[in-house]
Amino acid sequence: MQAWTILSFLSFTGLVAYLTWHITRRDDRSTSNGYFLAGRTLTFPLIAGSLLLTNLSTEQMVGLNGLAFIHGLPVMVWEVQAVVALVAMGLFFLPRFLRAGITTVPEFLEKRFDGGTRTIANAIFLSAYALILLPIILYTGATGMISILQLDVALGLDYTTTLWLIVIVVALIGGVYAISGGLRSVAVSDTLNGIGLLIGGLLIVWLGLRAVGGGDGAWAGWMTLRETHPEKLNSIGGPTNEVPFGTLFTGVLLINLFYWCTNQQIIQRTFGAKSLAEGQKGVLLTGGLKLLGPLYLVLPGLIAFHLFAGEGLKADLAYGRLVSTVLPPALSGLFAAVLLGAILSSFNSALNSTCTLFSLGFYKSTLRPEADDQAVVRAGHWFGWGITLFAVVVAPLLAQTESIFGYLQRMNAMYFIPIFAVVLLGLLHRRLPPVAAKFGLIAGVVIIALGYFVPPFSDWAAGINGFHFVGLVFVFLIAVMLALAAWRPRAEPWVLAEATQIDLTPWKHAKLVGAVLVGVVILIYVAFADFSVLT
Repeated sequence: MQAWTILSFLSFTGLVAYLTWHITRRDDRSTSNGYFLAGRTLTFPLIAGSLLLTNLSTEQMVGLNGLAFIHGLPVMVWEVQAVVALVAMGLFFLPRFLRAGITTVPEFLEKRFDGGTRTIANAIFLSAYALILLPIILYTGATGMISILQLDVALGLDYTTTLWLIVIVVALIGGVYAISGGLRSVAVSDTLNGIGLLIGGLLIVWLGLRAVGGGDGAWAGWMTLRETHPEKLNSIGGPTNEVPFGTLFTGVLLINLFYWCTNQQIIQRTFGAKSLAEGQKGVLLTGGLKLLGPLYLVLPGLIAFHLFAGEGLKADLAYGRLVSTVLPPALSGLFAAVLLGAILSSFNSALNSTCTLFSLGFYKSTLRPEADDQAVVRAGHWFGWGITLFAVVVAPLLAQTESIFGYLQRMNAMYFIPIFAVVLLGLLHRRLPPVAAKFGLIAGVVIIALGYFVPPFSDWAAGINGFHFVGLVFVFLIAVMLALAAWRPRAEPWVLAEATQIDLTPWKHAKLVGAVLVGVVILIYVAFADFSVLT
C-alpha cells in the first residue's frame, strides 16, 4: 500500500470526524429527545443525506454489485423500486407517524394496539438487528476495506486475521459515533460522507467504463457492454434470475415497502424532522437520489463481470477488485475513507436505533418506568456496547455465505413481512384488535422461519421463488388478521390522536414530485425491458 493511499484515507476520515464534532458540539445529548431524535430539528438535506448513506453501506456497494456480477441489471429493483416505497413513505406513512409524535415503530404499535404488541415488536427488531443487520454491516465493511486497500498484504497478516481486526476497529469507531454522539451526529456525518460517496461512486463507473472501452473513452465502454453482454442489460428478470419479473409485485415490493416505511433503522431520522414539510422533502429527495443508484450500485458489477469474469472471482469481491484496479493510489485512499464512512453510517444508524428500541421500548416502559432521561440514555449506552461486542463475534462467521446481499434480503424477510403487515393493516382498519396484531407478528416470523429452515416446510418453500413465498405469507397474515377483526373487532374505532408539537402542514409539491418520481421509475424499466425472457 502506498503512502498516498494511507495519507488520503486518514485525511478524509479525520476531516469528517472533526466537522461532525464541530457542528454538533453544542447539541444537548442528555435528554432522550435530544439523543434519540436530534431534538426534532432535522431539515431536509440532513434527512436525505442520512437516509441515503444509512442505506448505501457496503452491503449495498459490495453486495448489490456482487449480485449484478452474477445476475445483471434486474437486481436494480432494490434501488429503483425503493423510489416507489419512498413516495409511499412521504405521502402516506410519514404524516401519520409524525402526527402520533412517536420515537419508534413499536411505540406506534402500542398507541394503535397495546403494550403487549409493542413488547413483541421490540423483541423482533432487537433480535433482527443483533443477529442479522449489525453483523452483516461489519462483515461487508471489513471485506470491502480489505479488498480495496489490500490490507492483508499491507499488514502482513492472513485474510481471516485481517477480517477480525477490521471488524473490531470498525465496530469501535462506529460505537463511539452512535453511542456517544446521538442521532444528530449520525445525521451530520452521514451527510458529509454521502457527498463523497456519490462523487466517488460515479467516478468508479466513469473510470471502469474507460477501462472497458480501452483508449476510446467511457461511452465506448458502455457500448462494448451493450454489445457484449445484452442478456445482462435487460431490466426484466427471467425465471432463473435472482429477482424474476413477477417478484416486483410480491415479496420484493413488500420488502422495499417495509424497509423504507417501517424499518426503525431507516425511518428514525424522519421522526427527528423539524416539520412534516421538511420530512417529506427529505424523503422525496432521497427518492430522487435513489434513481441514480443503478449507476454506482449495479453498473460497476457489470463492468467487473466484463473485466474479471474469467478469473473465477467471488462475486462479493468484484467491487473491491474493480476499485483497486481503476483508481490511482491517492484516490483509492479517499474512496476507502468514504466507504468507511458508509460502513460507519449503516452501523451507527442501526446501533442508534437498537439503543433507542431498548432504552425506550424495554428499559423505560418495562424495567424502570420511573427512570429519568439521564438514566434512560445511560442504559442505552451500556446496551449499545454489549450489542456491539456481540456483532463483532458473529460478523466473521458470515464468510461462508455465497452472496451476502441475497442472504441479507432472505433473513430480513423474516421480520420485514410481519411488521409491515401489522403496521399497514393497523393504519387502514380502525377496528383491528390487539389479538390480530399479536398473531400477525408472531405467526409471520414463525412461518417464514419454518419455510427457510425446517423440513418439510422448507422443501415446499424451496419449490417456489423465495420472494413469492414471503408474498404468500403476507397475504395469509392479512387474511387471518381481517378474519380476527371480523370475529372480535375493537369496541371503538381507533382514532390517531395528534401528539406532536411540530408543524404538520404538508409540503405543497409533495404529490406532484411523488408522481414524477414514480413515472421515472416506469420509464427506466421500459427503456431496458426485453420481455422475451419470460416466454
